Formats: sequence, C-alpha cells, structure tokens
Amino acid sequence: MNAAPEAGLAPTRTRMLRDAADQATQILAAARREADAIAAQARQDAERTVSLASAAGRAQAIPQAAAVRRQARNEARSELLGAQREAYDELRARVRAAMDGLRGEPGYDRLLQALARMARLEAGPGATVTASDDGGVVARAPGVLVDCSLPRLADLAVEALNAEVRELWAP
Repeated sequence: MNAAPEAGLAPTRTRMLRDAADQATQILAAARREADAIAAQARQDAERTVSLASAAGRAQAIPQAAAVRRQARNEARSELLGAQREAYDELRARVRAAMDGLRGEPGYDRLLQALARMARLEAGPGATVTASDDGGVVARAPGVLVDCSLPRLADLAVEALNAEVRELWAP
C-alpha cells in the first residue's frame, strides 16, 4: 500500500524536482548575471577612482614640481653668486698683495711723492698728508678725507675693472 501512493506521487515529485532544478538553474544564472554586473560596476568604479586619484596626484605634483624647480634655480643661483664672490674676493686679494709688494720696490718713494701730491690737490689747501700704515698716504682737510692708501687704491683698481671682471663668468 505504501508503494502505491508513492508510485502515484512519483510524477509529482519528479516534476517538483525538475521545477526546483530549473528554478535553481534560473536563480544561479540570475545570481551569476548580478555578480558579473556588480563586478563590472566595481571595475568601472575602481578605474574611475584610479583615474581621479591620478589626476589629483598630477594636479598636486605640478605646483610641487614647480616649487622644487624654483628651489633648485635659487640654489644654483646662490652657488653661482657664491663662486663669483669668491673669484672676485680672490682677485681683490691678489691685487692688494701686488700693491703691498710695491712697498719693497725701488721706485716706491717716487710713488709716495706722487700720491701725496694727488691727495693734497684733492683734499684742498691746508690739507695734511700722512703716510698710511698699510702703505700709500692719506690726506685730511676740514670735512675732507682723501684715502690713497695701497689697500684703497687696490680696491679702486678692482672696481675699475668691473666690466672686465664680469666677463670672467659671462657665458
């Protein structure tokens, strides 16, 4: 008896199993489509996020790169000016040393006399002329000082070479 009702239910059970399997296949296919759509959307979102982040990074990098370039230019300019200053100071030191060397030369007394005449003329009447400790002379009159010391004359000689000195570091 049990076999008969079960036998009568077999087609129903088979149909229910087939319907369940079809429904499961449809659900699985729908789930796969939904998963594929979610994955595709996630890829698009990720690509958009990467693109936006890349653009933002470039936008931030532009002013930073400009600042780095500006800093590098300033440092290079500072180095160049420092080197020029060293060269100028070296030239001035050499000219001063050469001028100081005149003190030991045989014609130094004539040079002192010529410097004293020039200083007295520049300082005006009543000027007193004295020998400088550094070589050369200094003339003084009320409100006037004429410095013809050897270091001052050396500095004036270097200043007079200004254009020629600039050519030393011109490109």
